[in-house]
Amino acid sequence: MPFQVNDQVVHPRHGVGRVVRLVSREFQPGAVRMYYEIALANGTIWVPVEERNGGLRQLTRKDEMGRYRGLLKSRPRPLSSDHRQRQLEIMDRLQPGTLRARCEVVRDLAAMGWGKPLNEGSAALLRSVNDVLQEEWAAACGLPLSSAAQEVQDLLQEGRRAHNKPGPESPAR
Repeated sequence: MPFQVNDQVVHPRHGVGRVVRLVSREFQPGAVRMYYEIALANGTIWVPVEERNGGLRQLTRKDEMGRYRGLLKSRPRPLSSDHRQRQLEIMDRLQPGTLRARCEVVRDLAAMGWGKPLNEGSAALLRSVNDVLQEEWAAACGLPLSSAAQEVQDLLQEGRRAHNKPGPESPAR
């Protein structure tokens, strides 16, 4: 899918950016390729134009956000209790680089932490995935990042209440 200069795009690892220009670069000797130069909040990346697995995609449209609101509130999917297996499963689920995949992983990791705190690796992964989710949420909805972060948290809490998962804020009865 071709992108145009000034298109807002999402990179699966680096988050939301803007196509600055199409540029010919030689990162490896003798291998001149065309790249999208993507300006990010914290730098610049170059994504090969012909690379389909680069994961670069259009920013989610505002009119699609209702489905993702519902997804964040939906019943969480249980994750493996084995740390290594869980990490592999999550990385596999994030592979498509879609907003849907991010919402599902954030919902499921957040839910895993409802009963007991996440281990350091899972907590770091949740923060990382959630950061990119919130960044895209803000850009898609035209919100400040802080408002997008609050909306995502509110939706996760609403889902928690709907699915009766006790935790520190709501003691089990």
